[in-house]
Amino acid sequence: MKSFLFKPLIVLSTLLIIVSCSKDDDTYESLETLSVEVIGEIEAKTTLQDNSGAHEHNLSGLRVDGFKSMRIRNSGYAIMNFNMDNGADIVRVRHAKYGSNGTSTWRLIASYDNGANWYYVGDTVTTNSTTLNTVTFTVNTTSAVRFGIMKLSGGSNRINIDNFEITTSSGGGNGGGGTAARDSNITFGNPSNANTSSNNYYLSKPDFILSYNNSRGTANWVSWHLSDAWRGNADRCDCFKGDYSLPSSFYKPTTGDYTGTGFNRGHLCPSADRTYTDGANENTFYMSNIAPQSPDNNQQTWANFENYLRSLTDEGKEIHIISGVHGSGGTGSNGYAATIDSGQITVPDTFWKVALILDNGTDDINRVTTSTRVIAINVPNDQGVNSNWAQYRTTVNAIENLTGYDLLENIPNSIEAVLESNVDNGPTS
Repeated sequence: MKSFLFKPLIVLSTLLIIVSCSKDDDTYESLETLSVEVIGEIEAKTTLQDNSGAHEHNLSGLRVDGFKSMRIRNSGYAIMNFNMDNGADIVRVRHAKYGSNGTSTWRLIASYDNGANWYYVGDTVTTNSTTLNTVTFTVNTTSAVRFGIMKLSGGSNRINIDNFEITTSSGGGNGGGGTAARDSNITFGNPSNANTSSNNYYLSKPDFILSYNNSRGTANWVSWHLSDAWRGNADRCDCFKGDYSLPSSFYKPTTGDYTGTGFNRGHLCPSADRTYTDGANENTFYMSNIAPQSPDNNQQTWANFENYLRSLTDEGKEIHIISGVHGSGGTGSNGYAATIDSGQITVPDTFWKVALILDNGTDDINRVTTSTRVIAINVPNDQGVNSNWAQYRTTVNAIENLTGYDLLENIPNSIEAVLESNVDNGPTS
Protein backbone atom coordinates (compact mmCIF):
# COMPACT_ATOMS: atom_id res chain seq x y z
CA MET A 1 0.00 0.00 0.00
CA LYS A 2 1.46 3.33 -1.01
CA SER A 3 1.64 6.22 1.44
CA PHE A 4 0.45 9.65 0.45
CA LEU A 5 2.35 12.86 1.05
CA PHE A 6 -0.20 15.24 2.57
CA LYS A 7 0.31 18.93 1.83
CA PRO A 8 -1.65 22.06 2.78
CA LEU A 9 -4.49 23.22 0.57
CA ILE A 10 -3.56 26.21 -1.54
CA VAL A 11 -5.62 29.38 -1.40
CA LEU A 12 -8.02 29.61 -4.30
CA SER A 13 -9.42 32.91 -5.45
CA THR A 14 -12.57 34.15 -7.14
CA LEU A 15 -15.60 31.94 -6.68
CA LEU A 16 -16.94 30.75 -10.00
CA ILE A 17 -20.31 29.12 -10.46
CA ILE A 18 -20.66 27.34 -13.80
CA VAL A 19 -24.13 27.86 -15.13
CA SER A 20 -25.67 26.67 -18.37
CA CYS A 21 -23.77 27.70 -21.46
CA SER A 22 -24.55 27.66 -25.13
CA LYS A 23 -24.54 24.16 -26.59
CA ASP A 24 -23.91 25.21 -30.15
CA ASP A 25 -20.80 24.39 -32.08
CA ASP A 26 -19.41 27.89 -31.58
CA THR A 27 -18.75 27.15 -27.92
CA TYR A 28 -17.03 23.81 -28.02
CA GLU A 29 -15.72 21.70 -30.84
CA SER A 30 -15.97 17.94 -30.62
CA LEU A 31 -13.58 15.84 -28.56
CA GLU A 32 -11.88 14.64 -31.69
CA THR A 33 -8.46 14.26 -30.13
CA LEU A 34 -8.77 14.14 -26.37
CA SER A 35 -5.93 12.93 -24.13
CA VAL A 36 -6.37 12.68 -20.39
CA GLU A 37 -3.62 11.34 -18.19
CA VAL A 38 -4.42 10.54 -14.58
CA ILE A 39 -1.50 9.24 -12.59
CA GLY A 40 -1.75 7.87 -9.11
CA GLU A 41 -3.75 5.56 -6.91
CA ILE A 42 -7.31 6.03 -8.18
CA GLU A 43 -10.04 3.94 -9.69
CA ALA A 44 -9.83 3.26 -13.41
CA LYS A 45 -12.39 5.88 -14.35
CA THR A 46 -11.34 8.73 -16.58
CA THR A 47 -13.75 10.90 -18.52
CA LEU A 48 -13.53 14.49 -19.60
CA GLN A 49 -16.73 16.06 -20.86
CA ASP A 50 -17.56 19.32 -22.54
CA ASN A 51 -19.84 22.02 -21.18
CA SER A 52 -22.92 20.72 -22.97
CA GLY A 53 -22.47 17.16 -21.72
CA ALA A 54 -23.24 16.04 -25.24
CA HIS A 55 -19.74 15.01 -26.23
CA GLU A 56 -18.30 12.50 -23.80
CA HIS A 57 -15.29 10.28 -24.40
CA ASN A 58 -14.69 7.39 -22.02
CA LEU A 59 -11.14 6.25 -21.37
CA SER A 60 -10.08 3.13 -19.51
CA GLY A 61 -7.15 2.27 -17.28
CA LEU A 62 -5.30 3.93 -14.45
CA ARG A 63 -3.05 5.84 -16.78
CA VAL A 64 -4.53 7.02 -20.05
CA ASP A 65 -2.35 8.52 -22.75
CA GLY A 66 -3.73 8.98 -26.20
CA PHE A 67 -3.76 10.75 -29.48
CA LYS A 68 -6.76 12.88 -28.67
CA SER A 69 -7.13 16.57 -27.86
CA MET A 70 -9.87 19.16 -27.78
CA ARG A 71 -10.57 22.66 -29.01
CA ILE A 72 -12.44 25.32 -27.05
CA ARG A 73 -13.64 28.72 -28.27
CA ASN A 74 -15.90 31.61 -27.27
CA SER A 75 -16.73 31.14 -23.56
CA GLY A 76 -16.55 27.36 -23.68
CA TYR A 77 -15.14 25.11 -21.02
CA ALA A 78 -14.38 21.43 -20.43
CA ILE A 79 -14.72 19.71 -17.07
CA MET A 80 -14.04 16.33 -15.52
CA ASN A 81 -17.14 14.38 -14.49
CA PHE A 82 -15.37 12.39 -11.75
CA ASN A 83 -13.36 13.27 -8.65
CA MET A 84 -9.74 12.63 -7.79
CA ASP A 85 -10.83 11.07 -4.50
CA ASN A 86 -7.44 11.34 -2.81
CA GLY A 87 -6.68 14.84 -4.02
CA ALA A 88 -3.97 15.99 -6.42
CA ASP A 89 -0.53 17.53 -6.34
CA ILE A 90 0.15 18.78 -9.86
CA VAL A 91 -1.94 19.53 -12.95
CA ARG A 92 -0.20 19.98 -16.30
CA VAL A 93 -1.90 21.16 -19.46
CA ARG A 94 -0.40 21.26 -22.96
CA HIS A 95 -1.94 24.03 -25.00
CA ALA A 96 -1.55 25.90 -28.28
CA LYS A 97 -3.66 28.15 -30.44
CA TYR A 98 -5.42 26.43 -33.29
CA GLY A 99 -4.16 27.08 -36.81
CA SER A 100 -4.04 30.77 -37.68
CA ASN A 101 -6.37 31.73 -34.83
CA GLY A 102 -5.45 34.64 -32.59
CA THR A 103 -4.53 34.84 -28.91
CA SER A 104 -6.87 33.59 -26.18
CA THR A 105 -6.73 33.34 -22.40
CA TRP A 106 -8.03 30.65 -20.06
CA ARG A 107 -7.83 29.42 -16.49
CA LEU A 108 -7.75 26.14 -14.67
CA ILE A 109 -10.82 25.65 -12.49
CA ALA A 110 -11.48 23.23 -9.63
CA SER A 111 -14.50 21.92 -7.76
CA TYR A 112 -14.49 20.36 -4.30
CA ASP A 113 -18.21 19.53 -4.16
CA ASN A 114 -18.76 17.20 -7.11
CA GLY A 115 -19.05 20.02 -9.63
CA ALA A 116 -21.62 22.20 -7.84
CA ASN A 117 -19.26 25.16 -7.33
CA TRP A 118 -16.07 26.00 -9.16
CA TYR A 119 -13.01 28.05 -8.25
CA TYR A 120 -10.16 29.55 -10.24
CA VAL A 121 -6.77 27.87 -9.66
CA GLY A 122 -3.49 29.66 -10.37
CA ASP A 123 -2.99 32.50 -12.81
CA THR A 124 -4.58 33.29 -16.15
CA VAL A 125 -2.83 31.51 -19.03
CA THR A 126 -2.30 33.18 -22.38
CA THR A 127 -2.26 30.96 -25.46
CA ASN A 128 -0.54 32.79 -28.30
CA SER A 129 1.57 30.18 -30.11
CA THR A 130 0.88 27.27 -32.44
CA THR A 131 3.66 25.38 -30.67
CA LEU A 132 2.38 23.17 -27.86
CA ASN A 133 3.55 24.43 -24.47
CA THR A 134 3.05 22.88 -21.06
CA VAL A 135 1.79 24.93 -18.12
CA THR A 136 2.09 23.48 -14.62
CA PHE A 137 -0.27 24.21 -11.72
CA THR A 138 0.75 23.23 -8.21
CA VAL A 139 -2.47 22.42 -6.36
CA ASN A 140 -1.35 20.28 -3.40
CA THR A 141 -4.77 19.29 -2.11
CA THR A 142 -5.80 16.13 -0.30
CA SER A 143 -9.51 16.87 -0.72
CA ALA A 144 -11.59 15.15 -3.37
CA VAL A 145 -11.36 17.41 -6.40
CA ARG A 146 -12.20 17.61 -10.09
CA PHE A 147 -10.74 20.04 -12.59
CA GLY A 148 -11.68 21.86 -15.74
CA ILE A 149 -10.52 24.48 -18.22
CA MET A 150 -12.49 27.68 -18.84
CA LYS A 151 -11.82 30.03 -21.74
CA LEU A 152 -11.88 33.69 -20.75
CA SER A 153 -11.09 35.76 -23.83
CA GLY A 154 -10.33 35.56 -27.52
CA GLY A 155 -13.85 35.17 -28.86
CA SER A 156 -14.04 32.60 -31.63
CA ASN A 157 -10.27 31.97 -31.54
CA ARG A 158 -9.77 28.35 -30.64
CA ILE A 159 -7.50 26.90 -27.98
CA ASN A 160 -6.15 23.40 -28.60
CA ILE A 161 -5.72 21.38 -25.41
CA ASP A 162 -3.52 18.42 -26.26
CA ASN A 163 -2.82 16.78 -22.92
CA PHE A 164 -4.30 17.10 -19.43
CA GLU A 165 -2.22 15.38 -16.75
CA ILE A 166 -3.04 15.06 -13.07
CA THR A 167 -0.37 13.85 -10.68
CA THR A 168 -1.07 12.51 -7.20
CA SER A 169 1.50 11.91 -4.51
CA SER A 170 1.53 8.18 -5.20
CA GLY A 171 2.86 8.18 -8.75
CA GLY A 172 3.01 9.76 -12.15
CA GLY A 173 6.35 10.81 -13.21
CA ASN A 174 6.55 10.53 -9.46
CA GLY A 175 8.16 7.87 -7.46
CA GLY A 176 7.03 8.20 -3.89
CA GLY A 177 9.62 10.05 -1.90
CA GLY A 178 12.52 8.01 -3.25
CA THR A 179 10.57 4.77 -3.65
CA ALA A 180 10.52 3.10 -7.05
CA ALA A 181 7.13 3.29 -8.75
CA ARG A 182 5.54 2.39 -12.07
CA ASP A 183 5.03 5.81 -13.62
CA SER A 184 3.64 7.14 -16.87
CA ASN A 185 5.20 5.63 -19.98
CA ILE A 186 5.05 8.91 -21.86
CA THR A 187 5.81 11.58 -19.26
CA PHE A 188 8.04 13.63 -21.52
CA GLY A 189 5.74 13.85 -24.52
CA ASN A 190 4.46 12.27 -27.72
CA PRO A 191 7.48 12.83 -30.00
CA SER A 192 5.72 12.49 -33.36
CA ASN A 193 2.29 13.71 -32.24
CA ALA A 194 1.08 10.19 -33.02
CA ASN A 195 -2.62 10.04 -33.75
CA THR A 196 -4.88 7.95 -36.00
CA SER A 197 -2.70 8.18 -39.11
CA SER A 198 -1.79 4.76 -40.49
CA ASN A 199 1.91 5.61 -40.49
CA ASN A 200 1.88 7.40 -37.14
CA TYR A 201 -0.71 5.42 -35.22
CA TYR A 202 -0.86 5.96 -31.46
CA LEU A 203 -1.11 2.67 -29.57
CA SER A 204 -1.27 2.49 -25.78
CA LYS A 205 -0.31 -0.69 -23.96
CA PRO A 206 -0.23 -1.13 -20.17
CA ASP A 207 3.56 -1.43 -20.30
CA PHE A 208 4.56 0.98 -23.07
CA ILE A 209 3.26 3.50 -25.60
CA LEU A 210 4.15 3.40 -29.29
CA SER A 211 3.67 4.98 -32.70
CA TYR A 212 3.03 2.26 -35.29
CA ASN A 213 3.91 2.66 -38.96
CA ASN A 214 1.69 0.48 -41.14
CA SER A 215 3.82 1.04 -44.24
CA ARG A 216 6.95 -0.21 -42.44
CA GLY A 217 5.31 -2.98 -40.42
CA THR A 218 7.11 -1.78 -37.28
CA ALA A 219 6.83 0.92 -34.66
CA ASN A 220 8.31 4.34 -35.36
CA TRP A 221 9.11 4.65 -31.67
CA VAL A 222 8.24 3.09 -28.32
CA SER A 223 8.20 4.99 -25.02
CA TRP A 224 8.32 3.50 -21.52
CA HIS A 225 9.31 4.16 -17.92
CA LEU A 226 11.81 1.94 -16.14
CA SER A 227 12.34 1.55 -12.42
CA ASP A 228 12.80 -1.33 -10.04
CA ALA A 229 9.01 -1.41 -9.64
CA TRP A 230 8.64 -2.70 -13.21
CA ARG A 231 11.01 -5.57 -12.50
CA GLY A 232 10.35 -8.83 -10.69
CA ASN A 233 10.72 -12.56 -11.07
CA ALA A 234 8.64 -13.31 -14.16
CA ASP A 235 10.38 -15.49 -16.72
CA ARG A 236 10.89 -14.47 -20.32
CA CYS A 237 7.93 -15.95 -22.15
CA ASP A 238 9.32 -16.03 -25.72
CA CYS A 239 5.73 -15.75 -26.90
CA PHE A 240 5.91 -13.48 -29.95
CA LYS A 241 2.41 -12.70 -31.19
CA GLY A 242 0.63 -10.52 -33.70
CA ASP A 243 -0.93 -7.34 -32.36
CA TYR A 244 -4.61 -7.55 -33.22
CA SER A 245 -5.43 -4.37 -31.34
CA LEU A 246 -4.27 -2.54 -34.48
CA PRO A 247 -7.04 -1.47 -36.89
CA SER A 248 -8.39 -4.28 -39.04
CA SER A 249 -7.03 -2.66 -42.22
CA PHE A 250 -3.44 -2.62 -40.91
CA TYR A 251 -0.74 -5.13 -41.76
CA LYS A 252 0.03 -7.19 -38.66
CA PRO A 253 3.40 -8.97 -38.65
CA THR A 254 3.66 -12.43 -37.15
CA THR A 255 6.67 -14.20 -35.69
CA GLY A 256 6.90 -16.42 -38.76
CA ASP A 257 7.53 -13.38 -40.96
CA TYR A 258 11.03 -13.14 -39.42
CA THR A 259 11.93 -16.81 -39.68
CA GLY A 260 14.96 -17.46 -41.87
CA THR A 261 15.53 -13.77 -42.68
CA GLY A 262 18.86 -13.43 -40.89
CA PHE A 263 17.43 -10.77 -38.59
CA ASN A 264 16.44 -11.12 -34.95
CA ARG A 265 13.05 -10.15 -33.61
CA GLY A 266 14.43 -7.06 -31.89
CA HIS A 267 12.51 -5.67 -28.93
CA LEU A 268 12.21 -1.91 -28.63
CA CYS A 269 10.83 -2.05 -25.07
CA PRO A 270 12.91 -4.97 -23.72
CA SER A 271 11.39 -8.09 -22.28
CA ALA A 272 13.60 -7.82 -19.20
CA ASP A 273 12.29 -4.32 -18.44
CA ARG A 274 8.87 -5.83 -17.72
CA THR A 275 9.14 -8.77 -15.31
CA TYR A 276 6.87 -7.69 -12.47
CA THR A 277 4.17 -10.09 -13.75
CA ASP A 278 3.97 -12.80 -16.40
CA GLY A 279 1.40 -10.71 -18.26
CA ALA A 280 3.65 -7.66 -18.35
CA ASN A 281 6.46 -9.70 -19.84
CA GLU A 282 4.11 -11.19 -22.42
CA ASN A 283 3.06 -7.69 -23.47
CA THR A 284 6.57 -6.93 -24.72
CA PHE A 285 6.25 -9.78 -27.23
CA TYR A 286 3.58 -8.09 -29.33
CA MET A 287 5.05 -7.80 -32.82
CA SER A 288 4.20 -4.07 -32.79
CA ASN A 289 7.12 -3.78 -30.32
CA ILE A 290 9.48 -5.70 -32.61
CA ALA A 291 11.68 -4.70 -35.57
CA PRO A 292 14.21 -6.62 -37.72
CA GLN A 293 17.56 -6.23 -35.95
CA SER A 294 20.95 -7.59 -36.89
CA PRO A 295 22.04 -10.36 -34.48
CA ASP A 296 25.25 -8.56 -33.48
CA ASN A 297 23.34 -5.38 -32.68
CA ASN A 298 20.50 -7.14 -30.85
CA GLN A 299 22.55 -9.61 -28.85
CA GLN A 300 25.56 -7.44 -28.08
CA THR A 301 25.44 -3.64 -28.47
CA TRP A 302 21.71 -3.21 -27.83
CA ALA A 303 21.58 -5.84 -25.09
CA ASN A 304 24.58 -4.31 -23.32
CA PHE A 305 22.90 -0.90 -23.21
CA GLU A 306 19.66 -2.44 -21.96
CA ASN A 307 21.56 -4.24 -19.21
CA TYR A 308 23.36 -1.06 -18.22
CA LEU A 309 20.11 0.89 -17.87
CA ARG A 310 18.55 -1.87 -15.78
CA SER A 311 21.60 -1.87 -13.53
CA LEU A 312 20.89 1.78 -12.73
CA THR A 313 17.52 0.85 -11.23
CA ASP A 314 19.43 -1.26 -8.70
CA GLU A 315 21.09 2.00 -7.63
CA GLY A 316 17.80 3.81 -6.97
CA LYS A 317 17.36 5.35 -10.42
CA GLU A 318 14.29 5.66 -12.60
CA ILE A 319 14.61 6.11 -16.34
CA HIS A 320 12.32 7.52 -19.02
CA ILE A 321 13.16 5.87 -22.35
CA ILE A 322 12.18 6.42 -25.97
CA SER A 323 13.51 4.04 -28.61
CA GLY A 324 12.92 3.81 -32.33
CA VAL A 325 14.12 2.94 -35.80
CA HIS A 326 15.14 4.98 -38.82
CA GLY A 327 15.83 4.50 -42.50
CA SER A 328 15.86 1.29 -44.47
CA GLY A 329 18.44 -1.36 -45.19
CA GLY A 330 20.49 -3.39 -42.73
CA THR A 331 22.84 -6.33 -42.73
CA GLY A 332 21.83 -9.52 -40.97
CA SER A 333 23.41 -12.94 -40.84
CA ASN A 334 22.22 -13.61 -44.40
CA GLY A 335 23.58 -10.34 -45.75
CA TYR A 336 22.00 -7.02 -46.70
CA ALA A 337 18.24 -6.54 -46.99
CA ALA A 338 16.00 -3.49 -47.25
CA THR A 339 12.83 -5.41 -46.39
CA ILE A 340 11.63 -8.84 -45.30
CA ASP A 341 8.33 -10.69 -45.73
CA SER A 342 8.02 -9.82 -49.43
CA GLY A 343 8.46 -6.11 -48.76
CA GLN A 344 5.91 -5.88 -45.98
CA ILE A 345 8.42 -5.17 -43.19
CA THR A 346 11.14 -2.54 -43.55
CA VAL A 347 14.57 -3.43 -42.21
CA PRO A 348 15.83 -0.30 -40.37
CA ASP A 349 19.15 1.33 -41.14
CA THR A 350 19.65 2.25 -37.48
CA PHE A 351 18.17 1.68 -34.04
CA TRP A 352 18.18 4.70 -31.70
CA LYS A 353 17.41 5.20 -28.03
CA VAL A 354 17.19 8.15 -25.63
CA ALA A 355 17.26 7.61 -21.85
CA LEU A 356 16.66 10.33 -19.25
CA ILE A 357 17.91 9.25 -15.83
CA LEU A 358 16.73 10.51 -12.43
CA ASP A 359 16.90 9.39 -8.83
CA ASN A 360 13.64 7.79 -7.73
CA GLY A 361 11.48 10.66 -6.58
CA THR A 362 8.46 12.81 -7.23
CA ASP A 363 7.40 15.26 -9.94
CA ASP A 364 9.89 14.11 -12.57
CA ILE A 365 9.42 16.89 -15.12
CA ASN A 366 10.08 19.59 -12.55
CA ARG A 367 13.14 17.74 -11.21
CA VAL A 368 14.92 17.82 -14.56
CA THR A 369 17.80 20.32 -14.66
CA THR A 370 20.58 21.11 -17.11
CA SER A 371 22.69 18.60 -15.13
CA THR A 372 20.27 15.68 -15.56
CA ARG A 373 21.91 12.78 -17.33
CA VAL A 374 20.51 12.01 -20.78
CA ILE A 375 22.04 9.25 -22.92
CA ALA A 376 21.30 9.09 -26.65
CA ILE A 377 22.66 6.37 -28.91
CA ASN A 378 22.16 5.55 -32.60
CA VAL A 379 23.45 2.12 -33.63
CA PRO A 380 23.85 0.87 -37.24
CA ASN A 381 21.71 -2.17 -37.95
CA ASP A 382 24.60 -4.25 -39.20
CA GLN A 383 26.72 -7.24 -38.36
CA GLY A 384 30.13 -6.41 -36.98
CA VAL A 385 28.97 -3.39 -34.94
CA ASN A 386 31.03 -2.58 -31.86
CA SER A 387 29.65 -4.32 -28.79
CA ASN A 388 30.44 -1.21 -26.72
CA TRP A 389 27.28 0.90 -26.91
CA ALA A 390 29.18 3.96 -25.75
CA GLN A 391 30.84 4.14 -29.17
CA TYR A 392 27.47 5.16 -30.59
CA ARG A 393 26.61 7.98 -28.21
CA THR A 394 25.24 11.08 -29.90
CA THR A 395 23.03 14.06 -29.10
CA VAL A 396 19.26 14.11 -28.81
CA ASN A 397 19.37 16.93 -31.35
CA ALA A 398 21.04 14.62 -33.85
CA ILE A 399 18.30 12.03 -33.43
CA GLU A 400 15.63 14.71 -33.73
CA ASN A 401 17.23 15.98 -36.92
CA LEU A 402 17.32 12.43 -38.25
CA THR A 403 13.73 11.55 -37.40
CA GLY A 404 11.89 14.87 -37.32
CA TYR A 405 10.58 14.05 -33.83
CA ASP A 406 10.39 16.38 -30.82
CA LEU A 407 11.83 14.30 -28.00
CA LEU A 408 11.56 15.40 -24.35
CA GLU A 409 9.14 18.14 -25.41
CA ASN A 410 7.55 18.53 -21.97
CA ILE A 411 10.80 19.79 -20.43
CA PRO A 412 11.01 23.62 -20.21
CA ASN A 413 12.67 24.88 -23.39
CA SER A 414 15.68 26.47 -21.69
CA ILE A 415 16.59 23.17 -20.01
CA GLU A 416 15.65 21.02 -22.99
CA ALA A 417 17.99 22.99 -25.27
CA VAL A 418 20.99 22.26 -23.04
CA LEU A 419 20.23 18.58 -22.50
CA GLU A 420 19.56 17.86 -26.15
CA SER A 421 22.83 19.42 -27.35
CA ASN A 422 25.13 17.38 -25.10
CA VAL A 423 26.80 14.04 -25.83
CA ASP A 424 26.83 11.92 -22.68
CA ASN A 425 30.27 11.10 -21.28
CA GLY A 426 29.20 9.34 -18.10
CA PRO A 427 30.05 5.85 -16.89
CA THR A 428 29.14 2.83 -19.03
CA SER A 429 29.17 0.05 -16.45
